[in-house]
Amino acid sequence: MVASLHSLRAFARQAARLNWANRITLLRIGAVVPIVVLLQWPNKATCWVAALLFLAAALTDFLDGYIARREGQVTNFGKFLDPLADKLLICSVLIKMVGMGWVPAWVTIIIVIRELAVTGLRAVAADNGLVIAADKYGKIKTVLQITALVPLLLHFPLWKIPVHGLGILILYIALLLTVVSGINYFYMFYRDWLSSSPPGEGKGTASSGENVNESHAGEPQADQRHADQRPNDSQPGPGSHEP
Repeated sequence: MVASLHSLRAFARQAARLNWANRITLLRIGAVVPIVVLLQWPNKATCWVAALLFLAAALTDFLDGYIARREGQVTNFGKFLDPLADKLLICSVLIKMVGMGWVPAWVTIIIVIRELAVTGLRAVAADNGLVIAADKYGKIKTVLQITALVPLLLHFPLWKIPVHGLGILILYIALLLTVVSGINYFYMFYRDWLSSSPPGEGKGTASSGENVNESHAGEPQADQRHADQRPNDSQPGPGSHEP
């Protein structure tokens, strides 16, 4: 019990040090819980509230980025947390709707695999000193996923409009861009990794042997230079007198 209290106090101290942009990002992650809980009892009222919560949480993605840039609060922690919050929000809702039969499982599997693969790729790139910036396909993909999930969360017909079918259609378009952007991320990593590799890397012992041979080949020349610099005994020194 005492250890738990100390852990809570430590967490509170760390949270107090977070800037406003990171706090908003954490709120986006926290919105996952009430949305999933509301979907446990799907009806028109709970679906409307879940859709509004999801939309509000998604819009905070633009808000925290704006605040971070305006206030000069861009941090490495924020760069890591922001895309993670988007993935947790979108993937959690998709997985929940698969269990409800509202979204095809294979679509969710592809989206989740892509998100995990790109997240791992960025971690590998960071270890190699590379930064993979978000491309235009990835940004459009995120917007389309959010646009698709809002009518999917509403689910029930609205003014005789089949909003669920509309959401499925937009989700298929988002799926296409999800795959395209994922492939593009891997291409950018491969291109940047090749351009950042020093020339001659990977030659192994062959290049090492060449260096050794060059160093040995240069030794006689060094000896010859030292020999040229030695004083010649046959030549008279500055203090000698010729007869």
